[in-house]
Amino acid sequence: MQHYSEKNIQELLEKGFLTQAQHQEIKAYKSLNIFSLNTELLSLLYLSVLLFTTGVGTLVYKNIDSIGHLAILAVNFVLMAVCFYFSFKKAKGFSKTEVVFEQPMYDYLVLTGSLLATIFIGYLQFQYSILGKDFSLVSLFSAILCFVVSYYFDNRTVLSMAVTSLIAFAGITLTPQTVFENDIYSNPNLVYFGIMIGVLLIVWTLYSLKENLKAHFYFVYYTFAQHLLGICTIAGLIEDYWYGFLPVLVGSTWFFYNRGHKHNATSLFVFSLLYGYIGFNIFVIRVLDSLQIFDFIEPLIYLSPIYVVFSIVLFIRAVRNFNKAKHVGIS
Repeated sequence: MQHYSEKNIQELLEKGFLTQAQHQEIKAYKSLNIFSLNTELLSLLYLSVLLFTTGVGTLVYKNIDSIGHLAILAVNFVLMAVCFYFSFKKAKGFSKTEVVFEQPMYDYLVLTGSLLATIFIGYLQFQYSILGKDFSLVSLFSAILCFVVSYYFDNRTVLSMAVTSLIAFAGITLTPQTVFENDIYSNPNLVYFGIMIGVLLIVWTLYSLKENLKAHFYFVYYTFAQHLLGICTIAGLIEDYWYGFLPVLVGSTWFFYNRGHKHNATSLFVFSLLYGYIGFNIFVIRVLDSLQIFDFIEPLIYLSPIYVVFSIVLFIRAVRNFNKAKHVGIS
C-alpha cells in the first residue's frame, strides 16, 4: 500500500474499484506511516550468508597448512548437512507450482547449504582430483546439484547458481568485468555454445510455462538466455562470418521484446532494445565496409553525435511508454 500515491488511490476511487469507506480506511492507514522491515531483514540475511561463506573460505585459505584437508572437508560437509537437514525438515516437498517456506529464513539456509555443497565439490576435486583432470566437471556437477535443490525447495537464487554453473561448464562467464575480457570474442566455439545454451534455456522455459512446471522460474531463465544470446551474437557479428548471426540477433531481439510486453518485464524490454541497437549499428558498419562506400564515412562521423542523441531520446521515450502500458491498470 505504501507504493501507491494518493493520486493513484483517488483514481481507483473514481473508477469504482474502491468504495468511499475503503478509501477512508486506506487514508487512515497511510497516515500511520507504518513501514515493513521485511526487505531490510531479508537483505541482512542474504548478506550474512555471503559473509559466512566468504569467512569460511578466507579461514581455510589462511590456515590450510595447519588445519588439514580432511578436517576442512569434514567441517564443510557437516555444516552442509546441517543446513539441508533443517531445510528438508521444514520443506513442504516438491510441487510443480510455487511453494514457500513458512519462514523466509529457511530459503537462506537452503542457499547456504548449496554454497557449501559447491565449495565441497570444488575443494574435493582440487585436492584429490576425483573427477580426473578436467576441472570443468566441477561446474557440471554443481549445476546438476543446484538444479535439483532449486526445484525441490523452489529457490530462485540457487537456480541462478545452477544456470551460472552450467554456463561456466561451457567456458563462458557473464560478469561485467569479464564480458570485455572473455575469450568469447576470439573463440568461435564459445559463441556457438553460448547461443546453443541460450536457445535451450528458452525452449525449456516455454515448455515449463506450458506444463506449469515451476512457471515462475521463467524470469531467471529468460534473463540468462537474453544476455547469452545478446553477447554471443554481438561477438559473432564482429567476426568474418557475421552474416550468419543476423537471424539470431533479429530473432532474439524480437522474442525478448515481445516477452517483455507479455510478462511486463522492464529488464527484458530494455535489454532487447540495447542488444538490438548495438547489433544494428554493427550491421550497418559491416555493410558499409563490405560495399566499400568510403565516401559516406566522413559525413557519418559528423552526424554521429546527432544520431546518438536521437537514439537516446527514442530509447527514453520507448521505456516511458512501456512503463505507462505496464501500469495501465492503475494509472
